[in-house]
Amino acid sequence: MKPQENRLLDSFVRTQAAQLAPDPDIVLIDIDEKSLARMEKEAGRWPWSRAVYADMVEGLAAQKARAVVFDIVFTEKDSFRPQDDAAFADSVAKHSNTYFPLLKLPTKNPVRIAEFASNLGIAKQANADPDARAGLIPPLILRREDWRVGLIGFTEDTDGVGRRYALREAIGGWHIPSLPARVAFDLGIPVPDQPDLVLAWRGGVGGFPRVSFSDLYEDFNKSNRARPQDEFTGKIVIIGAAASALQDLRVTPVSNLHPGAEILGTAIENLKNGRQMRHASHWWAALSGAALIGLLYLGFRGSVDLRLLAGGLALASGLLIWSSYVAAGRLLLFPVLTPLLAAWTFYAAAGLAEYLRTRRERQAAIAQFSRFTNPHVARQLVERGGIETGRREVTLLFSDIRGFTTLSETRKPEEVITLLNRYFSLQVDVVFHHGGSLDKFIGDCIMALWGAPLDDAEHARHAVACALDMADTLQAFKRELGAEHSGFDVGIGIHSGPAVVGLMGSQKRLEYTAIGDTVNLASRIEGLTKDARRRILVSKDTAERCAGAFDFVSCGTFSVKGRTQPVELFEPRRKT
Repeated sequence: MKPQENRLLDSFVRTQAAQLAPDPDIVLIDIDEKSLARMEKEAGRWPWSRAVYADMVEGLAAQKARAVVFDIVFTEKDSFRPQDDAAFADSVAKHSNTYFPLLKLPTKNPVRIAEFASNLGIAKQANADPDARAGLIPPLILRREDWRVGLIGFTEDTDGVGRRYALREAIGGWHIPSLPARVAFDLGIPVPDQPDLVLAWRGGVGGFPRVSFSDLYEDFNKSNRARPQDEFTGKIVIIGAAASALQDLRVTPVSNLHPGAEILGTAIENLKNGRQMRHASHWWAALSGAALIGLLYLGFRGSVDLRLLAGGLALASGLLIWSSYVAAGRLLLFPVLTPLLAAWTFYAAAGLAEYLRTRRERQAAIAQFSRFTNPHVARQLVERGGIETGRREVTLLFSDIRGFTTLSETRKPEEVITLLNRYFSLQVDVVFHHGGSLDKFIGDCIMALWGAPLDDAEHARHAVACALDMADTLQAFKRELGAEHSGFDVGIGIHSGPAVVGLMGSQKRLEYTAIGDTVNLASRIEGLTKDARRRILVSKDTAERCAGAFDFVSCGTFSVKGRTQPVELFEPRRKT
């Protein structure tokens, strides 16, 4: 996660840096492509004669520059032009505000640090090893007393991007300063007591005030100068190579091609203005992730909708990322991807677990509801949130088998059960086909219901149509049984009216059923089919609710147990 975290923070640093004006007191003199081309006639091909730099030092000294910092190494003497080296050394000797890089390289003959500590500005610590050695290479073309030097301490992180600049390097109890730290120390600028600083950038690439080396060199050598005479007065001037051909380019959060002189200037600017980036404590990232996960946990425990949780987490993610962006502008690097990844991972895992739990519950609910209604209706019930208990206008159908005793006497018990299950399966399919719900089996009787659990404005018509199809299904089933069982028949009674419907029973066993006078009357009507010598009888209430969908033949009035008034019953027939 570290590389992605770094890339996000780098983008924040880059955006924030572009909004800041660079320090005008630090000026870069660029050895750019134009300088390489225009100086060739005067100084030849690169590397140039050191006399060129002598002229530059003299010109800057005349303008009273605060410091002149070379981001160019002068470790090897010019065997062809020793007089130019001497001229440069003389100029440096006259001006004690000139500074140079100190190289530290692996070598077979490292120098003894104690011998050169005073010349190189190396600080001796209490535990310093007097025999400590290092491969230090100062600007050898200069006199030892003019070695105002420091290490070039810009190093890359593991992802190849440089974000830090060393302030010192400790070797055997000796503290070797970096070039920015040496310049700052000599100028009276406080240097933090820390090994390095995380650079705080200002402006993008090319943000510092800059002058092309060739332009300035040509102006210094004119009798009538065109440039301001105080252009560099009080400035810290850095002379370095910006030309890509010289390959002094580095990868930073600001650019993939960042000139080394600008990086050096940024380190000096940070020390001069007391600026540096700071990393937030790892505890803050851990606490942020823990807080997000804790809130998600409470949300899942409280059965908050997953979409709301996702929206809330997305909002929190946006706020954290925005906070990290604002913090970068205030020189604080606050990582957010790790806690956000932890939170989103928790959400995905918990969300999957919740989905699987809900899916299991949904499947269980569908299985439960499918016991008394068809699967399509069961899914609608689950999507609606379950079954409502209450008083509803419904139609009840009772269908009882006749001749079952004779059938059971002539067959083995196993065959009887098989045939009975076959018959019930056929008739239940008819009930479901007409949108009815199976209330229960009462022995060899089927109790079915319309108008609940889903609303059905035409519950009476659907129940009667079901009864007619059940009669047709009975005939097909009798043909399966054979002629010897022609006495096998059913009686079907139907009545419409108000009833209380819902899940009823104990906590261990619940059944969806209807109770009330409507249920009792429908059952009584089914019992009257034998006396009326009719297979299907419906009440007047049901017939009236069918709105002319069928032809009804009156079968007369019948006394019903529990009622003082007789009821008129009808036999339904399909319209011809």
